[in-house]
Amino acid sequence: MKFEQTDVEGLFLTELTPFGDERGFFARAFCDQLFAENGIDFSIRQINLSGNTSQGTLRGLHYQATPKPDPKVVRCIRGAVWDVVVDLRKESPTYLKWYGAELTAENRQALVIPGGCAHGFLTLRDDSELLYLMGEEFVSDLARGQRWNDPAFAIQWPFEPKIIAERDANYPDYIQP
Repeated sequence: MKFEQTDVEGLFLTELTPFGDERGFFARAFCDQLFAENGIDFSIRQINLSGNTSQGTLRGLHYQATPKPDPKVVRCIRGAVWDVVVDLRKESPTYLKWYGAELTAENRQALVIPGGCAHGFLTLRDDSELLYLMGEEFVSDLARGQRWNDPAFAIQWPFEPKIIAERDANYPDYIQP
């Protein structure tokens, strides 16, 4: 597994290192030791799957507030998505910076997202699925969100979403504390 530090502090893009033969391939998708060797302290508390039937579906931008911010590893296991992370950690040197990557079942990449960052994605194909390894259990009272097109972030999405939940579409503008 390869780890690449992105422009957002603590956000990594990972790529599997598959071992293949005539049967197909085998690859390690998560390893405590490899994460630790790359300075990432991460334990899996919950595993989630997001299934999306239509191209143009947008989910996010979601995060979980303190005292239980939710670090996560996000991998597209079917289809393709434009995956976005926004750094909302006030103490971070990359506060309010965003990063986007195309995650596909074929490129086998994943994002390792630190707690305190908002996450969202736009499906690029029909029938896209994301697998989430969560570092915290979901706490509904701490669930928060920011609007996908908030001018405070100026995220460059590949196209306008066709399907978006009312809640996600109506988050207020981000106001810096």
